[in-house]
Amino acid sequence: MSIIGVDAVEEAASRGRLILGPRDRLTPLARDRARELDIVIVDGEPASAPVPIAPLDNVIPRVALGGPGALPSPPVPALFRRGAPYAGLRGRSVPAPAPAVGKTRVARVTIVGAGNVGTHAAMRLAETDLVDEIVLVDVVEGLAKGVALDLTHASGLLGFATRVRGEASVEAAGESAYTIITAGRPRRPGMSRTDLTQTNAEIVGPLARAVGTTSPRGVLVVVTNPLDEMTELAFTASGLPASSVIGMAGLLDSARFQALAGAAAHARPDAVAALALGSHGDEMVIPLSQARIDGADVASRLGAGVDALVARTRDSGAEVVGLLGKGSAFITPGLAAARMVEYMIRGDRRVVSATVRADGHYGIRDVFVGLPVRLGRAGVAEIVDVSLTPAERGWVVEAAEQIRARVGSLSAAKGG
Repeated sequence: MSIIGVDAVEEAASRGRLILGPRDRLTPLARDRARELDIVIVDGEPASAPVPIAPLDNVIPRVALGGPGALPSPPVPALFRRGAPYAGLRGRSVPAPAPAVGKTRVARVTIVGAGNVGTHAAMRLAETDLVDEIVLVDVVEGLAKGVALDLTHASGLLGFATRVRGEASVEAAGESAYTIITAGRPRRPGMSRTDLTQTNAEIVGPLARAVGTTSPRGVLVVVTNPLDEMTELAFTASGLPASSVIGMAGLLDSARFQALAGAAAHARPDAVAALALGSHGDEMVIPLSQARIDGADVASRLGAGVDALVARTRDSGAEVVGLLGKGSAFITPGLAAARMVEYMIRGDRRVVSATVRADGHYGIRDVFVGLPVRLGRAGVAEIVDVSLTPAERGWVVEAAEQIRARVGSLSAAKGG
């Protein structure tokens, strides 16, 4: 039996189809990549009927892809999507091997803002060794170059070959496959995210226009607060397609809930599965109907305390700001932004939460709001319809309308 991976699929791109032998097995990542490249999977000889490429959620069926017969028992762990539960290990996850680096690299990622968030994002992305060059951009003289040099010095310790340089402008960075905007003023104690709206709009708007001009084929990831409004502004200013502009907050809020719920349940944080939807603020929604800890319903593990955990997750950013006294959270936001770009580079289509522009999904249209998505190399590959209760759907719709109102106020304040 041969395990067919991403490399074999990409090599078949020029032919438009991949022929499987009778005992060949296609990994989920390879199947996803074949779908992205419109490659037909053929069972056996070229004359055979093509096998449709169906989406896979958690595990592949226990039926051979190339013909009759079941997979070996237990199944080969490499055939499971990374991070997906494997029942044979009592719910524990079996990570599949990361795809080969050689054919998943991108030429350049630009990170605008060389402060704490940008630095952590750059470090995490450099560690993946998936990027030929990372460019840090900052208007503060010497800051981006200094951080870039410091990170370059760490390359031997962290084991990466990615080049890192610093520049003073987006234009000087050059065309990039992905750009992360972290630039903006952080919150101070007592401030809400919306208190930063006008100040950071004057920063994000011109930067997004520069990104749209410099990298018209790239993807733009927004981290600056207030995130929902800044993502909408970045979309309008950049002129990029809606699928190429993404707000990071859902991944951050989901991670915060994972950490808090895991600690409360005395479980590993990565055993908590939950999605933070809606807004990055007061209208954040964590659908508890979908949340699980070690596969068990989250309410059954946490009891009445689950609502307090959701509230603490919603206010976690302010909690960090209050404890720091100066500045705002930077470790997890930076890592979340980098992880989002990493998922896109790898073509990892796991379901995550991100701020994206809805087009009728969940009854919402023409506004950026946190929704479940699959990410692809070119940005948002799919907005996923998960099964929410009527109340949960209503809360997500309400969050979208509140965001729409705030975006409208921002536009009116700017005169259009």
